[in-house]
This record gives sequence, C-alpha cells and structure tokens, in this order.
Amino acid sequence: MKKNIIFTVTVILAIALASTSCKTEKEKAEEAADSTFAHYTQTEKDKPSNAVAGLNVEAGLEVGLFASEPDFTNPTDIDIDHRGRVWVCESYNYRNPHNGNPSRDEGDRIVILEDTTGDGKSDTAKVFYEGPEIASPLGIFVLGNRAIVSQSPYVWLFTDTNNDDRADKKEIIFSGIGGEQNDHGIHTFVAGPDGKFYFNFGNLGSQLLDSKGKPVLDQDGDPVNENKYKQGVVFRCDHSFENVEVMAHNCRNSYEVAVDSYGTMWQSDNDSDGNQSCRVNFVMENGNLGYTDEMTGESWEINRTNVEKTIPERHWHQNDPGVVPNLLVTGGGSPSGMLVYEGSLLPPKYHNQLIHCDAWNLLRLHEKQPDGAGFKAQSTTFIDGSRNQWFRPSDVCTAPDGSVMFADWYGPVVGGNNNGDLFLGRIFHLKPPKYGYKKINFDFSTANGAIVALQNPNISARTLAYEKLESMGNSAEKELLNLYNTTTTPTSKARALWLLSRLKNGLVYIAKALTDTDPNIRVTAVRALRQIDKNNIALLIKKPKAGVYDTDPQVRRECAISLRKNKSKDAPAAWVALATQHDGKDRWYIEALGIGAENQWDSYLGALLKTNPKILDTVYGKDIVWRSRSGLSVPFLATLASNSSEDLANRLRYFRAFDFNPAAAAKSDALLAILKTSKDEDLNALCLHHLDPEFVKKSALAQQYLRKLLDAKYGTDEYIEIVKRYQPETEYSRLLALALKPDIDKKTKKYASMELVRQKNNTEIVAAVNSADSSKSKSVIGLLAEVGNKLSLQILEKTALDPKQPLSIALAAAAAMGKSWDGEEWVLNLLKQKKFSNAKIRVAAAEGISNAVRKPIRDEAGIYMERADPADPRVWPAVADMAKVNGNSESGHIVYFGYCASCHQTADAVGVDFGPKIATIGDKLGKEALLNAIIYPNAGISYGYEGHIVKLKDGGTAVGIMASKSAKEIVLKIMGGTTQTYKMGDVSSITQMKESLMPTGLHEAMTIKQLTDLVQYLSDLKKK
Repeated sequence: MKKNIIFTVTVILAIALASTSCKTEKEKAEEAADSTFAHYTQTEKDKPSNAVAGLNVEAGLEVGLFASEPDFTNPTDIDIDHRGRVWVCESYNYRNPHNGNPSRDEGDRIVILEDTTGDGKSDTAKVFYEGPEIASPLGIFVLGNRAIVSQSPYVWLFTDTNNDDRADKKEIIFSGIGGEQNDHGIHTFVAGPDGKFYFNFGNLGSQLLDSKGKPVLDQDGDPVNENKYKQGVVFRCDHSFENVEVMAHNCRNSYEVAVDSYGTMWQSDNDSDGNQSCRVNFVMENGNLGYTDEMTGESWEINRTNVEKTIPERHWHQNDPGVVPNLLVTGGGSPSGMLVYEGSLLPPKYHNQLIHCDAWNLLRLHEKQPDGAGFKAQSTTFIDGSRNQWFRPSDVCTAPDGSVMFADWYGPVVGGNNNGDLFLGRIFHLKPPKYGYKKINFDFSTANGAIVALQNPNISARTLAYEKLESMGNSAEKELLNLYNTTTTPTSKARALWLLSRLKNGLVYIAKALTDTDPNIRVTAVRALRQIDKNNIALLIKKPKAGVYDTDPQVRRECAISLRKNKSKDAPAAWVALATQHDGKDRWYIEALGIGAENQWDSYLGALLKTNPKILDTVYGKDIVWRSRSGLSVPFLATLASNSSEDLANRLRYFRAFDFNPAAAAKSDALLAILKTSKDEDLNALCLHHLDPEFVKKSALAQQYLRKLLDAKYGTDEYIEIVKRYQPETEYSRLLALALKPDIDKKTKKYASMELVRQKNNTEIVAAVNSADSSKSKSVIGLLAEVGNKLSLQILEKTALDPKQPLSIALAAAAAMGKSWDGEEWVLNLLKQKKFSNAKIRVAAAEGISNAVRKPIRDEAGIYMERADPADPRVWPAVADMAKVNGNSESGHIVYFGYCASCHQTADAVGVDFGPKIATIGDKLGKEALLNAIIYPNAGISYGYEGHIVKLKDGGTAVGIMASKSAKEIVLKIMGGTTQTYKMGDVSSITQMKESLMPTGLHEAMTIKQLTDLVQYLSDLKKK
C-alpha cells in the first residue's frame, strides 16, 4: 500500500514536471508577465514605460511604443502619410462637460508625429490644427497637404497651402450628419484603388447635406436621408467629393470601411450593446445589411415570422430575404478601426487579410477566403491587452515600409458618452522582431516614380500615385501596361487595371481582364466597367465563359450587381443567364441576384418564367421566388407556403417572404385562398398575420377566421399578439378576465391589461374596481398601475379620493398611482394641492413615488411621508479606493438580483431584458468604470438605450427605450421588459431624455460592502 502511494505521488510529480517542461519559452514569458503585471497598481500600469508589458503579442511579431502622452491624448483615429508620419485625431473634449469633465476651450487637435531617426519612436510632434469647432473628431485621412477630418455633424477639408505642416485653409465638405459629438454619426474617409473616397456614418447620421446645407443626391438622383436609407450607411464619392453613391445601408455603427485593391469593401459593425452580436461584413454593393426590418424599420427585437434561433442571427435579420449575410459574428466588443493588409513585411498569414481593432482590449486577424459568391473567415486574436483593461485600440494603419501602427485611446471606458481619462493615449508600432522604422522616398513627378508608389502598401502613397497617373492620362499608358503585364503581385495588377480602364482604350483593357486567369482581376474588371458605364454590358454577355457565363460565382455576383437599374435591352436575358446558374444553396449569390433585379423584378422574373414556367421544379426556383419582389412570384410563393407535405417550420421562410412582396392585392387573395382550404390553426394564424390589418377589418371572411383564431389561442402570448395587431373591440371582456387570472404569466397579464385600457369603453374595468370582492378590486388596481395612461390614472385617483371606498382599496389605489411616469407627476400634483384629506392615504401615495426613476421626485416625495429617516452615517470612500477592494462575487450575485435584475440580463438570461445586457461586462469595464456607471448613470448612456418620452394626443405619456420607429408606428420597450406599440397618428411628440433611465442614487440604497460585492460580481462576468 505504501509503495503504491509513493508510486502515485511520483507519477503525479513527474506529470507536473513534464507539463511544466513542455511549455514554450513564450508561454513561460507570458505567465511571468501576467504575474508581474497583475501586481502593478493602476498608476504603474498607466506609465508609458509599462505600456508594451501590458500586451500579449503573437510569436513572430513585436510591438513597440511609437508615441504617447503628453504629445497627444485620447486618439480616436489615425492615418499615416506617404512620408511615414502618423496623424492623430485627438479627443480630449469627448462629451465634456456633459460627463462632468472640464473642457479645453482651445478645442481638440490634429497632431503629426514623426520618427526622424528610424528607431521606431516618434521624436517630433506638431499641431496641424487646433480649434474649438473641432470636438471629438472620429476620422482622418491624409493625402499630401490635405487632411479630411470627420467630426459630426461636419466633414472638414484642411489644407496646408505653404508646406509648414499647419493648416492654412479649412472647408466644410458635408454637413447635417447626426448631432454634435455623435459617436454614431460620420466616420473616417479612406481612399479606394479606383480614384474614389469611401466613408460611412452610423445609425444616427440620418442624412447627408452639402457645405451649404442642401441635400446630397445619391446615384439614383434621390436625397440621401432616412426616408430612403435605414440606419448606418456606406458611401463612395469622387476625390472632388462629387458623385456620391450609397454602397450599402442598414448598419448599426460601422467604424471604418476597409477597401482592398480589387474594390472589395469590408467593415465591422457594433451590436446593440450587450447582445454578443458584433460582426464583420463583406459589404456587397447596394446591399441591405439587416440591422432593422427592411419594410417596417422595426427593431431586431420585434417578433417576426421565421425568427432566427440565436440572437446574433436575429440581431441582423439573417433569415429575411433581401439581407446580405454576415461574414463573421465576433460576439461582444467595441469594434473599431480595420485595414486590409497588402504589405509583405508581416508574416505571410497576414498578407491580404483583415487586421481589426476591438476596444475591448484586443486586435484580431480575420483570415478570409472565397466561399461561393461570398466569403468565409476565421478569426484569431494576435494582440491581447486584457492584462490592462485600459488598453482600448481604436484604429490601425499600414506605413509605407509595410509595418503597422495602431492607436490606443487608453482609459477605463471607451465611448458610450463617457470618458474616464483625459490625459493618456498611445500609438504602438507592429513589426517583425528587432525591426526599426524605415522611411521610403517617393518621386511623384514622373510616371515611373508614381508606378513605384502605386505598388506601396500605404494607402496615402498609392493614392497620390493614382492621382498623378490619372492626371497624365494616355501618356502614362505605357508604364501602366508594363506594370499590368509584368507584375507578379495581383494587387498591383488590379491597381494598374483601375487606371488603364479610365484611358481611351479602357474597354479593350477591361475585355482582356475579363478573361484573366485570376478571378480577382476578372472581378475588378466587372467593377471597373460598372463605374465607367453601368448600362454597357456587351462585354459581360460574351459566350462561352466571360461575364455572366464565368465559371467563378464571385465574378457572376458582380455581373448580377451590375444589372441593378440597368437600361440595356440585354439586361433581362443576362439576369436569366445568371439566375439559372444559382445552385440553390449560395445565399450570397441569391442576394446579388436580388440586388440586380431591384425595381425591375417584373421584367427580369418575367423573362425567366418565359424560359421555364415550371420554376419550382428547378434547383434555383424556390430561392428566387423567396427573394422576389414581383407579383408574378405570389402564386408560387403561395404554393410553397401551403405545401402540406412539407413541415410547417420549413415553410415559415415563405410566409415571411409575403411581407416583402409589394403586390398587396395578389398577396391578400393568395392568403385568403389558403385560409379557405386549411383546417390547421397554426397555418391559419400565419395567414392572418401576413394579411394587412386594414384588409382584415374589411373582409368578412378574414373576420370569420380571426374570431376562430382568437378562440383557439385565448390565454396565450399569441392571443395577445393577435389582439395587439387587429385590436378587435369584441375582446374587452375576455382581456379583463385574462388579466385577472391568478395563474397567468406575469408578462401576459401585463400585456393583457395594457391592451385592455387602450379600449374606449371602461365600464367593466370601473365595475371591477368597485367590486364587492376586495381581492378582485386590488388585482384590477394593480393592472391599472402597470398601464399608467390618463384613463387609468383618472380611475385610480377617483378610487383613492372616494370616501365611500374601503380604506384598503383607497390605500392600494393611492400607492398604485405613482408606478408610472405620468403617475409620478400626477401624485405630486395631488399632494401639492392637498387633495388627500386622509393622512394614511397621503403617505401611501407619497410612498408610491418614493422609488421613482427621477431623483427630484423621490426627494420631494419624502416631504409628504411624515417620517424622518436618520441621516446616512456612511461616508462613501472615493471610487478609486473602492475599486481596489476585492469583494465577494457570490454575495454580489445576490445584490444583483436585488438591484439590477429588474432591468438587466446576464448570459443565462437571468434578469429582465430592458437595459443593456451585462453578460460580459467584466471584459468591457474595470472596477472603477463599473462603479462610476452605477454611481453616475447620467455620465454615460449607452447608445440605443436612451430613454424617450412619448406624449400621446389623448393626454397620456409613455416612457421607455425606443425599440423601433417607422412612419406608421413606434415601439417602446418599457421597464419590466415588455414592449408597447403606438400608432404615429396617436403621438403628439417624442422627446429623448437627457437623463438615464437607470435611477441616480441607486448605490445609496446599498451598504458599501454590498456595492463592492456587486462590482466584484460584475467584474467577473467575462467571456468563458
């Protein structure tokens, strides 16, 4: 026995030693660095000398500190010019003084950093521009002596006219984009390989105006505004800032567009905070990227037919026809700057791939490759800065020597209307080990010199080269053709092709490129042809293998996009040729066909049906019917939706497609025809749901099926949805009975009561309040408290002030009045007017508003409560000191349930889905930032979670988070996680609140230990 024990211990020790010895030198070094850095104080971590030590860097790469404070602070965006100098957008004044920080009256700055010795460290800092009109710029692109600076609501062009590195001239290029200091407004410009600028704005940009405030027109001649385009928009324009085109729309808040040498656009996009749905897009030209419902503008949170199974898919409407698929979902984070690395200095795995900053402490490499007509990718973190949560990478750029610079905002929080540090910031240099920094000298005065610069990985250098070669016209043809024919680098060949295509013989070069062995060059040729003359498709329809007959689906994708609003007589036949090559599996391909058929579906689909009227017998037919926006497809759609041999779950996609088909009369007839023959309640429910409510009201047959469906679904969530959609007045009594059922789900009860009080006839609810059954009376009073509109408050007031009411009923009514936004003010007015003659009822009313969201109301309520609370003996420590405390996470979990779960959810959906989800909040915020978020909620309100006050024409008020807004309806998410829909015709005004819906002073209800335990629990909520 003893020998066995000794043997076992020996084996365990041997395994442990072997495990230790198996670790690489890099792993051992990282463990040592982790251990050392963990013992640093925050002050020590903040020292520039320790900045690199806070980063874990992939083998084969090295990071050096290029520059830091005091030369600049809070870098939001950078660019590198052709001389290798780093230009920094500084944002000291971010949200100041709104967030309590002081403002710098001189304004924010554009700073130029230069390494004059080649050691990889900046030794010169110059201020290119400083001015009070520059407040928190989010983008910069440098082209010689010009700098384009993006700062909502403006895009500025600064010019150095005398080459002294100071801006002498400033111009407004675009205006009217979002509001002042709008993180979701205008973002940076970048230059493409095609002589175009690419840029974007986020979902609060709303419109694009010129320097004089006049609407900018898109490629179709329409104003660029939210009437046509949803949410965030991607743009392209000439270097003169003319000929603006919309490339894609319906993003949330993409930080930057990255364009490769073939003209392919990439971007990352931020989710609605906390939903683990940040993404990377291949931006398909003219595509809808799916943040909100294309037809209604409704939020991704609104229920819909064929809703996606996971939140990351649901968030971007991935099951809807007309939505371009995502390339990647990267989960939680704050995605920011991105580039396509077209250099050769970094290891081969980085070549022609996406390098991407995420302000949640990391940089990622996204390795992409073609997948059908689209792409697939895998993502790896190659720089991990989570040792120091203040590491906030914001942008990344390629230098002329092929090395990479990335900016670090550096602070306890990033964005979200808050700034936890004003004075720090870093620029890092990514390179091979022991590499310095090389200056490249360019000669733009000759064609050969410009040809050399055109092949450089730095965007500024090759864009200056493009401008020079373009200005030379046909005189540069020989040099460009030589580059095109001799280079072994496909990206250089593509750059030459863009310029060759603009020459007198441009179509000859495009025709040649359409038969190149490299599909990327063929893709470039199709795009170049589209820019020159989108209606000239003769080269695309040459048989047997060019253009629409190309063997590569990537090339055919671009041909399909070229057919959008195409006026060529050959366009329908070209689209048919492309459609019949769809394999029935490639979502990217079907979306390209849909983009190509925009506004010409009848013509294009009609041509296809002439070729093959039995479209559903083909491999491509079902997808084309699903994606179609033509009345010609409705009979086929009805056949697919009503196919009883197919499981209903598989038919949901076709019912959803009805929502996108504009042929209203044909849709109604088709759905009614299904109703006439169906005995399936679920199928009938789908048919009714996809009929227009106004049509249902006018159709006797539809009304008949509606009544049957209401009977069949009574008591379920679906019943409530049907009532909300159709608002049948016949359901008043049944809604009341449902709302009073003791065993009904709380959410269903609340929805039932809300719909109940929306009805005009309140006779039965008043009778229920006055019932001899006190339990029934109190139940109805509880329902009215949840509703909080004018009618419910009038009933509650009358009940509370009625001397004939039993005291218990009056007390319940008095307390219930203050449980809504309008109710809080209602109760205060009654208290001020001394309407409550009974002291107990007065105190009950005051206590009902003692937990109001608005602190002034809470404070005033205390005057009427007739009780003197002892002064709080606690002396709150400084936030920085509390952040140092290691609390008890398990105890903090209990505190979370008591104070946070009523508005927030964790990863396991524990809590209420109202405010931002906090599943991985510990990855985003350190303890000090978490404490500030709890104690000072108004200092930083997450975008998309701002409170809105909706005033109704009937005198009522609704308060909540705007889930969605369309021309017809507004949907509010209200406290408790429920939603309520209001017709815009019933709304008199919508006002965004300046204060957070999270109550101020929440921490004062806790002990210091509870607060530190809560913060410990939140800090431990990280990605598994």
